[in-house]
Amino acid sequence: MRSIWNGAISFGLVSIPIKLVNATESHTISFRQIHTEDGGRIRYRKFCELEEREVSGAEIGKGYEDADGTIIPISDEDLSHLPIPTARTIEIVAFVPADRIDPLQMDAAYYLAASGAPAAKPYTLLREALKRSNKVAIAKYALRGRERLGMLRVVDDAIAMHGLLWPDEVRAPQGVAPEVEVTIRDKELDLADALMDTLGEVDLADLHDEYRTALEEVIAAKASGEAPPEAPAPAAGKVLDLMAALENSVRAARESRGEVPAGGEAEVRRLPRKTAAPKKTAAAKKTAAKSAAKKTTAKSTAKKTTTKKAASRKRSA
Repeated sequence: MRSIWNGAISFGLVSIPIKLVNATESHTISFRQIHTEDGGRIRYRKFCELEEREVSGAEIGKGYEDADGTIIPISDEDLSHLPIPTARTIEIVAFVPADRIDPLQMDAAYYLAASGAPAAKPYTLLREALKRSNKVAIAKYALRGRERLGMLRVVDDAIAMHGLLWPDEVRAPQGVAPEVEVTIRDKELDLADALMDTLGEVDLADLHDEYRTALEEVIAAKASGEAPPEAPAPAAGKVLDLMAALENSVRAARESRGEVPAGGEAEVRRLPRKTAAPKKTAAAKKTAAKSAAKKTTAKSTAKKTTTKKAASRKRSA
């Protein structure tokens, strides 16, 4: 990999010569601007206002525009002699736990490669120290005309550096959260948890850019004179019941993993709680007592009637 910056890591009094290489690459399909009537390329030309002519890249430098419009030329040599220690050095200033770094601060990623055999031992020392401490290194460095903040961590057997935004470059999330108060039921949280569990395990290596794949198919079809593939019909824009949407999502996710047969039950249901028998009110108790008294009186009357009839039969006999 081609290095984009050469310098050293300053680790206390230890200096580690390194090369900075990009750790990521873009697979985005880029387009050219064209004239829609005839397909001609649209180009931006570098034009000098004073000489009223087009200039080449070799003639173009940097300049700072002052408040009154005056242009102050700044050369690459001026930038290389800035009076700061990070001009050619990645200066480690602290070691902190990784969870101290807010992911919102993370920017570009680089690999730090040891530059030459003498750098192998101090490079390995820093790598193993980071591994054993379970910490990351916070460093300052200068790149592309300004001082930056970075985080060094171990990736396999290499040291990687993530560019970090300065804390004052990260906006506070004021006004982002919903201002309307809503109530979330336990059943809804149960279904959301079930959906998270179902979608929780995935091999990131299996994920790919479907948009780029579809775009490549469109380009290939146009290049061969064929009609581009049709896009699927958009889903209806009706508002779904949240519970129904969660239940259907859990079912679909489990079916896709073969955990539930198609059309099978995939809902998350809580076991019903055993409820105690309702306590009788005072009125209910009086009604029950009256009913019991009536039954006792009826039984007693029936018994007396039966006894009288038996005695009458004996006298007749």
